[in-house]
Amino acid sequence: MADDKKTQTYQGYEQGPICPTNDAYSLLLRLIRNCPWNRCSFCPTYKKQKFSIRPVEDIIKDIDLVRTYIDRLLQENALPIAFDQERIHSIYTNFEIRDRVAFNNAVKWYTSGMTSIFLQDANPLVMKPKDLLFILKHIKDAFPQTETIATYARSSTILQLPDGTLEQLHKLGLNRIHVGVESGSNLVLNRMRKGVDRFGHIKAGKRIRQAGIELYTYVMPGLGGFDLSIEHALETAEVLNAINPDVIKIRTLGLSPSTELAHWQLRGMFEKPGDAMIATELRLMLVTLDNIQSRIKSDHILNLFETVTGKMPHDKEKMIGIIDRFFELEPKERILYQIGRRMGFFKRLEDMDTSSRMDQVHLACKNYGVTPKNVDQILDRLMMRFV
Repeated sequence: MADDKKTQTYQGYEQGPICPTNDAYSLLLRLIRNCPWNRCSFCPTYKKQKFSIRPVEDIIKDIDLVRTYIDRLLQENALPIAFDQERIHSIYTNFEIRDRVAFNNAVKWYTSGMTSIFLQDANPLVMKPKDLLFILKHIKDAFPQTETIATYARSSTILQLPDGTLEQLHKLGLNRIHVGVESGSNLVLNRMRKGVDRFGHIKAGKRIRQAGIELYTYVMPGLGGFDLSIEHALETAEVLNAINPDVIKIRTLGLSPSTELAHWQLRGMFEKPGDAMIATELRLMLVTLDNIQSRIKSDHILNLFETVTGKMPHDKEKMIGIIDRFFELEPKERILYQIGRRMGFFKRLEDMDTSSRMDQVHLACKNYGVTPKNVDQILDRLMMRFV
């Protein structure tokens, strides 16, 4: 783990590469660069990138710079002209300090209502607690109207925090943490080098919830491979049952060519399940979820079913029914849905009856030469665009 302590010149506002889908319009504040773990076999993000902690004074400068831009936008009542590029550019050029990345973030945040902030990159809670508390206090002073401050965190980091730290962070505004659980199977977690076991996930998840912080957990259908598919589904559900997270986010495995997992598949050391097996695995996980009140979200293009979403236990049968309807389709219809979904045309099974893109889906199936035997290989290639 590296920590930038040497005196250095402020290089301007920084923005990391990713954030959760529901933070697409949040103000992005980068506290650390890249990932302090960076060993997960399935993850392409941050690979070959050096980890470092940004100097606290640089983070404060980022916050103050955005505050300056926001003040001017409010003064100019820029909301009605937010999409008038010429007027926005005129406002920008009148600043003494001009930082395009910071200004663009400020404008985006201003037009979205300035309600949420996301702290980047992969695991900012590795910072010293006193530094995190200082930064959160400054955020609270600069942007008192903010309703949500969120971040990514690793279960192993949560377990290493001194007692009471999460409660202190929550008191100063940190009210949502996103944790990549991925699997509840120790065999899968071990193989994927997550650096934590199922009991660590459970203990960390409970600590977050007990601190009053909203917990978003991510699970990855397909990550168990062909050989561990059933264990992956059942044991992931067991971990989620033990935690009862606020939100369970589904992120189907997509193999990026740059990952170690993709190299394992090429060498015959891992076999990614096809869509039908992943759908069966997802159904098994949903069936096994019990006595929780979590919200299920499937808001990602890699997921075969975007409409498998709802509140447990009320919507459990509805979500299972969506998967069952997929298996009730004739084989040719099922393939059409899979291709249309992976091309980004469909969100739900019903879209096949109403979409104006069906001709394109039929043409794509013809051009790709799709058959029941090769459909999963073709789908994997289509999914690479979104990994």
